Amino acid sequence: MRDMIGYCGLDCETCDAYLATIHDDQALREKTAKLWAELNSAPILPEHINCEGCRVNGAKTVYCESICSVRQCALKRGVSTCGDCPDLEECQTVGAITSNNPDALKNLRG
Repeated sequence: MRDMIGYCGLDCETCDAYLATIHDDQALREKTAKLWAELNSAPILPEHINCEGCRVNGAKTVYCESICSVRQCALKRGVSTCGDCPDLEECQTVGAITSNNPDALKNLRG
């Protein structure tokens, strides 16, 4: 599985935080921070929008680094992604993502 597929199956290479980071795109950081702040009712600032992917070494957003329950579970279980977890099919944590994003589930199933 590609390193840029997140623990949840989402493709980090298509994430605006990743794109803003690798292209050092301040306008995209600002746009993403504003959208994410509205969607999450949280104080997300442009300087919070730095991420190099959740499964690789490097910068991560605060959410990805320490709040994402999918990432925390995968790290605790020692799996590369949720696709390696025997509980994938009945997991409600990753199910919240895969139920809205069929490509994520396809990525996890390989």
